[in-house]
Order: sequence, then structure tokens, then C-alpha cells
Amino acid sequence: MVDRDLTARSAESGHEVSDINSKRVASVGLALATVIALALLVTYGLFHYFYSGETRTRPLPSPLSYSREPTPEPRLSVEPGEELKTLRSEEDAMLKSYGWIDRDKGVVHIPIDRAIEILTERGLPARPAKNEAATEANQSRKEERKR
Repeated sequence: MVDRDLTARSAESGHEVSDINSKRVASVGLALATVIALALLVTYGLFHYFYSGETRTRPLPSPLSYSREPTPEPRLSVEPGEELKTLRSEEDAMLKSYGWIDRDKGVVHIPIDRAIEILTERGLPARPAKNEAATEANQSRKEERKR
């Protein structure tokens, strides 16, 4: 019987009568917002209390600590391309110039192009054979291996 009465009242009013109570939903939402606001205030108060307590017990920093500390290794380049260009220009200057490496021993460096020319004229130095018998024995061993 109760179901019939609700259906009749629903049809008359144009909406479901058995829906939730909007006043109750609003009061639960208001209570939830109040609890969240109180939790935020309590959290802020605790944070402020502990932070001020920590800063009061901390010793004052040394006046020397205000100087900038060096950056720890590995230090990154601000302009790595410029450093590479500088390095390459120094290497090119070394490869294209004459100069002393050790004056006492008479060791010099010469341009790379000139060094290549000298090598093509003179050829690479070869190791001298210790004796001809050893070279002949080596050649005969090579021939045996080929067979």
C-alpha cells in the first residue's frame, strides 16, 4: 500500500518524492568542508610551530659561509662549443708550426704536411734482419704452412 501512495504523490508533484533530502546533503557537504578547513588550519599551525622551534634552536651561520662554494665535479661547460673551437685551434697551430720539444736532446716538432713529405721521400724504417739464416728458416716454415 505504501508503494501505491508514493507513486500517486510522485505523479502529482512532477518529481520523485522518494529522492534524497537536499537539506541533509547540504548539511553533510557543509560539515565536510568545515572538517577540511579545520584540518588545514591545524596543519598550518603545527607547521608554523615546529618550523619556528627549529629555527630558534639552529646555531647562527658563520660569516664565512656567505661566500660562494665552488661547484662540485664534474663541472659542466656553459659554452662547450667555444672550448672545443679553442682546443682545435691550439691543436691546428701545433700541427702547422715548427718548435722545440726538448732543446737539450735536439727534439723538435714540425708541421704534419712536412712530416708526411719526409716519410714519402725516405720511407718507413725497417727492422734489420739479425741474420740471413733465420730469415730463410722463417720463409721455409711459411711455405710449409701454406701446403
